[in-house]
Amino acid sequence: MDTIANMLQTIINAQRVNKKRVAVPYSRFKESLARLLQEKGLLASLRVQEGARSQLILTLAYTEAGKARIHGLKRLSRPGQRLYVSAGDIPYSLDGLGVVVVSTSKGLMDDGRARKEGVGGELVCEIW
Repeated sequence: MDTIANMLQTIINAQRVNKKRVAVPYSRFKESLARLLQEKGLLASLRVQEGARSQLILTLAYTEAGKARIHGLKRLSRPGQRLYVSAGDIPYSLDGLGVVVVSTSKGLMDDGRARKEGVGGELVCEIW
């Protein structure tokens, strides 16, 4: 089961019905992905709810007109097919309007920062 794709699809589905918050099962990778989305303005906030099964509580971001910030996504690397690229081969999302998330040896980065630092890695997803 692809837990990252499940998290991303949960966010998309919650935004389609204008939910304010969504809870997903916690993992460190999901937390760093959510923090990257928050830095990019695609999520309003996040917090970790401790317990027997920790959860990540994500507050969704909307525009002033009430439109969702995330319009679509595409999972690039899957458990059955991992996609690795060098720094020069990182794709652009919608001619720079979207964000490609790259898992590098220096942590999760967006495509622009990975190119700037000259590191490649696994393509996680594309969000626009």
